[in-house]
Amino acid sequence: MIPVIALVGRPNVGKSTLFNQLTRSRDALVADYPGLTRDRKYGDGKAGEHEFIVIDTGGISGDEQGIDEHMARQSLLAIEEADVVLFLVDGRHGLNPADEMIANHLRRSEKPVYLVVNKTDGINEDIALADFYALGMGELYPLAAAHGKGVRSLIDTVMLPFAERIAEMRDQIEFNAKGIRIGVVGRPNVGKSTLVNRMLGEERVVVYDMPGTTRDSVYIPYKRHDKDYTLIDTAGVRRRKHVKEAVEKFSIVKTLQAIQDANVVICVIDSHEDLVEQDLHMIGYVLDAGRGLVIAINKWDGLKKEDREHIKKEVERRLGFVPYAKVHYISALHGTGVGDLYDTIEETYESCYAKWSTNRLTRILEDAVAEHQPPMVRGRRIKLRYAHQGGSNPPRIVVHGNQTDALPGSYKRYLENKFRTVLNITGTPISFEFKSSDNPFAPKR
Repeated sequence: MIPVIALVGRPNVGKSTLFNQLTRSRDALVADYPGLTRDRKYGDGKAGEHEFIVIDTGGISGDEQGIDEHMARQSLLAIEEADVVLFLVDGRHGLNPADEMIANHLRRSEKPVYLVVNKTDGINEDIALADFYALGMGELYPLAAAHGKGVRSLIDTVMLPFAERIAEMRDQIEFNAKGIRIGVVGRPNVGKSTLVNRMLGEERVVVYDMPGTTRDSVYIPYKRHDKDYTLIDTAGVRRRKHVKEAVEKFSIVKTLQAIQDANVVICVIDSHEDLVEQDLHMIGYVLDAGRGLVIAINKWDGLKKEDREHIKKEVERRLGFVPYAKVHYISALHGTGVGDLYDTIEETYESCYAKWSTNRLTRILEDAVAEHQPPMVRGRRIKLRYAHQGGSNPPRIVVHGNQTDALPGSYKRYLENKFRTVLNITGTPISFEFKSSDNPFAPKR
């Protein structure tokens, strides 16, 4: 459903800088050094009202050997995954033979391609663009990714063909996907398929598939105890007999789409293996999307006592950054503990969409300040006056006061823990926004 944008080009043309601009993060390493990015990197992009998935890739020069050859192969795979490609070139260094080679490959891919001329700040744009008309790729888009110049207008142009498709898909999802939307994500072979089948395997369940396009998730509405649910299935979750192409195997893109479409996400982890970086990345994607999180440690049956103790210690140690997410130890194959997931899913969903009055939130804020006052800045105490709710899934709380820009991170965490405890919020991150009121006497001496 959400469009996928791939950033490709030769090394050191500013792909990672543009990735950080689009994702509003510093996730991609940036340095004046060619070949710094090697693997594909995925992120949730947002520009104005537009939402999309963006893929950062390593550079392609055409003469790769060794590890650079694998890096170039990763870039070509990103082109296959993408709905649209942004082909970046360097406006300061002009046309390069590697640019011509990449342009020829993109023509064969038959993907929508936008030729982006980066690093045009401080130079004459007409001169910078002149060389690249020789590539014959249509309109050129000048950009200064380091300063964000031209990024918004570029994304507006790129996303224009997708606007109607996104609206239709959202209407279809809202119409067909009933009840709580549950995403099931995890690494390959951790038991996602078994868990989905177990959750759908009761006699009272009514199941039918609604496959979308190859880039979209599969929605499976069903009933349990007269309640409506919709499982959002990724390619890696489908039964093996339904997987006919290699591209339908586990894909980060499909997982990100499933997370975006879900209300609550179940992250499945294999208890027979220690937690790996990919598990933590998956949980990080859920937190970045602001979705409710439930962690299921699968294949719990058959483990020895010492192995169980080891896994519990690993979970406590490595998942300390999500203390509010409930952990379930289950056996999807035998059904042990699977039924308990539903209580946590319901509880997490209620926390995601809870509504609180301004009066109640302000009282909690006043109690928190009375218990532990904000620090002083330049001889003046930071004042927090009132709070109100600004949104749901994730819950967003807006706090108004004076000098809130100077509020330290430790105090923000204190407020989050205080609100979470009093409001009994579980399974979902809380987003805080701090706003300072203008001082009417600031212009006067």
